[in-house]
Amino acid sequence: MNGNHPSGVLGWRYLRMATGMSALLLSAIGLSLLLSACAKRPEVVATPQPPTAGGPSVQEPGAQKPAEPGLKPPVTEPGAPSAGGPRGGPEGPSTDQMPGEAGAGAGPSASLPPGSEAVPLPPSPPREEPARQVAQVTPKVSPLKDIFFDFDKSEIRPDAKASLAEDITWLKAHPQAAIAIEGHCDERGTSEYNLGLGERRAKATRDYLVASAIDGKRLTTVSYGKERPFVLGHDETAWKWNRRAHFVITKE
Repeated sequence: MNGNHPSGVLGWRYLRMATGMSALLLSAIGLSLLLSACAKRPEVVATPQPPTAGGPSVQEPGAQKPAEPGLKPPVTEPGAPSAGGPRGGPEGPSTDQMPGEAGAGAGPSASLPPGSEAVPLPPSPPREEPARQVAQVTPKVSPLKDIFFDFDKSEIRPDAKASLAEDITWLKAHPQAAIAIEGHCDERGTSEYNLGLGERRAKATRDYLVASAIDGKRLTTVSYGKERPFVLGHDETAWKWNRRAHFVITKE
C-alpha cells in the first residue's frame, strides 16, 4: 500500500506553481521599474565654467573681442581714408592706442589680465611728401646735319655733300641764322695734331658753304680735336662717328 496521500502531492505541486508565479511577478515588476527609471532620466546639461578672476569674460555672438596682451590694434596706413574725410584729407582720431586705453568718446576698453604688461606700439612712420617734379628742359635738336671725314683727312666726301645740300637749303630759308662749325677728330694722334686737323675740317666745311652762296659772316669755326668724342670707344665703330664737322646754331 502506497504511503503518499494524494492530497499531499497536490499541495506540493500547488506550492511549486505559486513559487514560480511569484518569481515571474517579481521579474515583471523589476523590469517595469527599470523601464520607468530610464524614461524619466534627466538630460545632462553642460554647465559652462565660470570665468576666472581677471580673465576674459564670455562674449555674446557679434560682440567685439577685447584686446589681447601683446597684440597691436589696427593702425591706419598713411594716406588711407579716415573718419575725418576722404583720402589725403584731415585725419580722424588716432588709432595708435595702447591696449587698455580708450580714446576720446570711445566706450569702455577691456582690462588687462593681472600680471600682464602693456606693450608700447612703435611710432607711426612719417608721411612721405610727394617728390617735387623738376621740369627738365630737352635740348633743341639742330635741324642741320653733321658730315663725316676719313681718317686723317679734311676733304669733303661725296656722301657728305647730300647732307650739306640740306643744310644749305635750311640756311637759305633762315637768312638771319648764324652757325658755328665745330671740327672733331677720333682719339688717335696727339692733342696738338688733332686740334689742327679739326680746324682744317671746320674750314673745309665753311668754304663749301660759302661756295654755295652762304654769307661767310654767318659762319664761324672752332676746333675741339679729340676732346669731345661723339661716341665712346676704341675701334673704328666709334672713331668713324667722331671724325666730323658739327653745326651749332648761335643765332636764329
